[in-house]
Amino acid sequence: MPDPSRPLRADARRNRERVLAAAEVVLARDGMSASLREIARQAGVGLATIYRQFPTKEALYEEIVIGRVRRLVDQAAALSAAEDAGAAFFGFFTSIVADATHKKVLVDALADAGVDVKARMGDLQRAMVDAIETLLDRARRAGAVRGDLAMPELLALLAAACLAAERNQWDESLRTRALAIMFDGFRPR
Repeated sequence: MPDPSRPLRADARRNRERVLAAAEVVLARDGMSASLREIARQAGVGLATIYRQFPTKEALYEEIVIGRVRRLVDQAAALSAAEDAGAAFFGFFTSIVADATHKKVLVDALADAGVDVKARMGDLQRAMVDAIETLLDRARRAGAVRGDLAMPELLALLAAACLAAERNQWDESLRTRALAIMFDGFRPR
């Protein structure tokens, strides 16, 4: 695995990004039986390039999960300046639920392999909770969500929606309808 204290050369960074993007596509299509050889083919790199960056399949999957969470945190940061605080809050909640199915499969596979990805995400997990809280606070101040919706309840409902979406393989239409009903409960009466 590359030394995290040393920045990657530009070509190595591009290869890493291509491998991660290809791995997400191949995993979405083939599930946990996805082959590293197929990921390398899709990324247009050799198998050795993958192993230089990710010594095991689990290391690659772990980086995908962490990358997904980073993107969500970045999305929340961008939404925290949105003019419509309610749309930003509800849109972000929807993004997390939409992402949950793919991420949960990877997290479960990593756990089965003895990898605790959550242990590696300490600061990132805190950043995610902080980002959600910022969006919730803004939405409450804007009157888009009820004043008594607090973080413990919100996180419980978010976890429940993510679990239901993952377990029942919600398609976009069902996710939209189910979340619309849930969001009605979030709005002021």
